[in-house]
Amino acid sequence: MITIKEVKSKKDLKVFVKFPFKLYKDTKAWVPPIISQEIKTFDKKENPVFNDAEARFFLAYKNNELVGRIAAIINWLEVKNQNQKKMRFGWFDFIDDLAVSKALLSKIEEIGKENNLEYAEGPVGFSNLDKVGVVTEGFEAIAPMITWYNHPYYVKHYEAANYTIEKSYSESRFPFANVKPETFLKAQELIKRRYNLQALAFTKTSEVMPYVDKMFDLFNKSYASLSSFVAITDIQKEYFKNKFISFVNPEYIKFIVDDKDNLIGFAIVLPAFSKALQKANGKLFPFGFLHILDAKKNSKDVIFYLIGIDPEYQNKGVHAVIFNEYYNVFSAKGIQTCFRTPELEDNYAIHQIWKHFSPEVYRRRKTYRKSL
Repeated sequence: MITIKEVKSKKDLKVFVKFPFKLYKDTKAWVPPIISQEIKTFDKKENPVFNDAEARFFLAYKNNELVGRIAAIINWLEVKNQNQKKMRFGWFDFIDDLAVSKALLSKIEEIGKENNLEYAEGPVGFSNLDKVGVVTEGFEAIAPMITWYNHPYYVKHYEAANYTIEKSYSESRFPFANVKPETFLKAQELIKRRYNLQALAFTKTSEVMPYVDKMFDLFNKSYASLSSFVAITDIQKEYFKNKFISFVNPEYIKFIVDDKDNLIGFAIVLPAFSKALQKANGKLFPFGFLHILDAKKNSKDVIFYLIGIDPEYQNKGVHAVIFNEYYNVFSAKGIQTCFRTPELEDNYAIHQIWKHFSPEVYRRRKTYRKSL
């Protein structure tokens, strides 16, 4: 018999966060989160997303043994402002038992119906900066810290529960050796002269901060046309600024401005922290933070986390200016491999940007949907 228990205490929340450590303990491709940071993500006093969203967390037990978890999420900005009557769910993990996954999904569907929502979709997070999708191909590759990982059997559980594919994403990588500067060197000089643009380079996080709010505004503007996009609010900007920007190497943040200092393009690259996080095994102390600091300084792999261009400047070659800036930094640091985060397979504009580097798709993932 499967018993579903709602998380009501800090002790329960810690159990929720730590369940994947048991489920994936022998899986070499899984990357554990930092437990304390994950708990803060779900803390209504810490994460401002809860000003416009609500979440409930559930644990599944079979014969008194923990066998699954799921987060039920309603983003009211999405429901009310965009008329997307979606019941979100994420952080969905379970043993290979159809009764377990069905019981957890049934709880999601029940909550969705209670709130007069029309369909459920997952796995997704609270917003567009959260993790997304269940892995359907590419299980052997180590997972970046900014994505979920799952066992291959997950897909059959969605299908057995009558969920159908909603969105498809791909993750790709390319050796830095594939980057030929002649493909953008002359173009970027021409683009800068034609549109009076300037690339900003930073060596200190304090230099980045005056532009961060503008960056999030441009993020909202440049991604607004994508399906299921939910804009970042002002209070969320402050949260992400404090949580993430200091975590990023300042030389890996690139801004492009016009002659009036208006931000018209940006990109954020992260060092690859996955192996460091595996060594940390969920804990910053006593030694986890040392592994992370070492990766921040010395990782030879990088992840293109975010890139955005003002719609007025899209298809005008601004990405060439950004690539030129990164080429110089990566050359100096001896970067070997560049990874890209999950991108919608129907986002053809972003795929065109990368085509000159001959990227290899190494993993695919999906979100699944069911009418309520």
